[in-house]
Amino acid sequence: MPPTSVRTRGRGPVRRRLLPRPRVLLGSLLVLVFVGVLIVQAYINAEFKSDHQDSEVGDQAGVPQDVLNGGPVINTTGGQESTSRMPPKTIALTFDDGPDPIWTPKVLDVLEQYDAHGTFFVVGSEVSRHPELAKRITDEGNELGLHTFTHPNMQRLAPWRRNLELSQTQVAIARATGVHTNLARFPYSSKNAAIDETNWRIVKDAGRQGYLVVVNDLDSEDWRRPGVDQIVKNATPTGTDSAVILFHDAGGDRRQTVEALRRFVPAMQARGYRFTTVTEGLNRTIEQSNAAAKDTPPVPRLEENPDAAGSDVWRGTAVIWTVRVADGLVWFIAILFLVVGALTIGRTALLLLLATRHARQRRKPGWTWGPPVVEPVSVIVPAYNEKEGIEAAVRSLAGGDYPAIEVVVVDDGSTDGTAALVEQMRLPNVRVVRVPNGGKSNALNTGIALARHDLIVTVDGDTIFEPDSIRKLVQPFADPAVGAIAGNVKVGNRERMVAAWQHIEYVIGFNLDRRLYEVLGIMPTVPGAIGAFRREALAQVGGISDETLAEDTDVTMAMLRAGWRVVYAEGAKAWTEAPATLEQLYRQRYRWSYGTMQAMWKHRRALFDKGPSGRFGRVGLPFLALFGVALPMLAPVVDIMLLYGLVFWELEETVVAWLGMLALQLFTAAVAFRFDKESLKPLWRLPLQQFAYRQLMYLVLMQSATTALTGGRLRWHKLHRAGLVARTEHAPPPPLPAGNVAPVVDTWPSTLEQTRVDHHPAAGRAFARPVVPSQPVRGQQADEYDPEDLPSAGSPPGGGTGPVYTG
Repeated sequence: MPPTSVRTRGRGPVRRRLLPRPRVLLGSLLVLVFVGVLIVQAYINAEFKSDHQDSEVGDQAGVPQDVLNGGPVINTTGGQESTSRMPPKTIALTFDDGPDPIWTPKVLDVLEQYDAHGTFFVVGSEVSRHPELAKRITDEGNELGLHTFTHPNMQRLAPWRRNLELSQTQVAIARATGVHTNLARFPYSSKNAAIDETNWRIVKDAGRQGYLVVVNDLDSEDWRRPGVDQIVKNATPTGTDSAVILFHDAGGDRRQTVEALRRFVPAMQARGYRFTTVTEGLNRTIEQSNAAAKDTPPVPRLEENPDAAGSDVWRGTAVIWTVRVADGLVWFIAILFLVVGALTIGRTALLLLLATRHARQRRKPGWTWGPPVVEPVSVIVPAYNEKEGIEAAVRSLAGGDYPAIEVVVVDDGSTDGTAALVEQMRLPNVRVVRVPNGGKSNALNTGIALARHDLIVTVDGDTIFEPDSIRKLVQPFADPAVGAIAGNVKVGNRERMVAAWQHIEYVIGFNLDRRLYEVLGIMPTVPGAIGAFRREALAQVGGISDETLAEDTDVTMAMLRAGWRVVYAEGAKAWTEAPATLEQLYRQRYRWSYGTMQAMWKHRRALFDKGPSGRFGRVGLPFLALFGVALPMLAPVVDIMLLYGLVFWELEETVVAWLGMLALQLFTAAVAFRFDKESLKPLWRLPLQQFAYRQLMYLVLMQSATTALTGGRLRWHKLHRAGLVARTEHAPPPPLPAGNVAPVVDTWPSTLEQTRVDHHPAAGRAFARPVVPSQPVRGQQADEYDPEDLPSAGSPPGGGTGPVYTG
């Protein structure tokens, strides 16, 4: 299918990428979402501690003496500087820090029981969380006042932030109750005598906004929880004095407050006291003043709980929903954190238990798979532009200590002379087959078709075997039930930081996992770097399918469904060149994860099968979905909660929790490294890996899932190799000979002159398609194309598995 658009770069046309690069956009979007949530949460919960802090009173020279010695209601509206008190034998109960879903209803019940009213100075964020409680307060004849939105120390805030604290609380009240309030009380304030110049400026600023600032005459000190008797004593006025009394209906355990109110209210009523709201008490004071001052215009009464403006109600709706969404997301993240923690601990326990069992079984004296396997082996090496490492790879394969090794190098249309380099080595047991570029599956199937033997070993073109690797790899074939064997892949270029992180991952995440998978009988992948197959098993499942990007995972799942056993040969080691940069690593893992998701989706019908296929479907697929996809995708919540905890929770507890998780990972890593007989020195990089490497893997999985859900196409990206060992320099390779260079092989198993039959539900072969558009045609030069757009060994098939004309 021709490309939909062409752009120019360099000397020739280049295909537009099938997918845009969404990883930066996706990652940035996720980061912005979580940062936004954390910022909202930071604002909502900022400094919400005790309502009282010890602080020194500053200079009071600029504070009027009438204010310092005056009543608890301070009026600076309209340029005034006056104070007021409640009438004699009048008590205004005030409650700070609510509404609280536990204690506010209990306080309201006491007030209702004794027909008393109070003024509740509410925190706007709590009103947003519990609007029904704010509504109940006003419905039962009580009054609301502002206690800021997030309970900060107003002295530490900029003027715009102080205004925001009041206005947001006002609109939250408007949305919750439909009323407006003219009263404000600032956190950490106390009595008139404690007002200094800094506080006085804040009081006057509130007055310019139309607020009366309310302090208190008496502090019950219920926040100290000194006992019911002491609270009652602290709240009791002298003689017939009036009082604005401070209580709390939130901010901690208020059991003593509720019990003190049950004793205090009826006791004071018995002494002739009347309990009013602040506004009601002020109106009684105004009435008495108007009656005494007959020659001056009367002072108007204050309206209690006046109706809110419609604009405030709408603004309050936005504020309340913002708080709810932020709270909901944080709770959701917290729940995910618990889920991830439980899954991680459960998986680790299962991993250690079964992997240890596997290791102990294999290391028992005299344990064997059966009689030694000495049957001839054909090693298939699909190669595309592997000049940097192909010589070392082929030399290690051909020179192994196994008695009969045939190496078939399938050059998949390389443009760098890979095939010529192998031919110039002139090794007697090595054959080179040149085929037009068609992808890794096509190259593998071609090599298998041309192989002489029934034991097939597949190797990537950049992989180096140890002398005994093939011998150790094929020994499990002594068990006739074994259809495929996974070898032990090692990172050869681990001196680089990025590769060293992958070394840790290979030992822990791959090789330790394979022990677990073998015990469970659900080994999902025989790695392309080192794997062995029975020809019979490959034929039964239809060969190496080209329907996914993870052909090794696809064929392994097919074998499990067909009833073959797939095992792990830990002693068979292969050294591969891991991506040395984050960009290359991202490309590789993107393909891996997306291909694995494709394979899982392809084999989804196994969930409903019977026999071995059904067992894999109901055990293997859910296990992979849960621990291979869901858990890694949810793992970022660990880092998110760490960040959140460091900023907003208790620092010590957060650090201890994270160190506990790290210790568990270090222990698991140490076990894995011990099983693989690896040095523990690289594990010093593990903490850094948690902060850097893991974040990249998160984005890989998220983008892979996004690609899968949106049905996007993903092509293979060729990784740039440097080679694990120095390459021998040769003269420039000769051009490809004209005509065909090998026998005609259409696919493997062969489909020439026969109708396609699916012998197994896992079998799947793609029909032949045209050569990939990026493949140079006769008369065109390879350098006219973007090298990154050229597929190679290990790639998805660009041109399907159509006829390979060789000769």
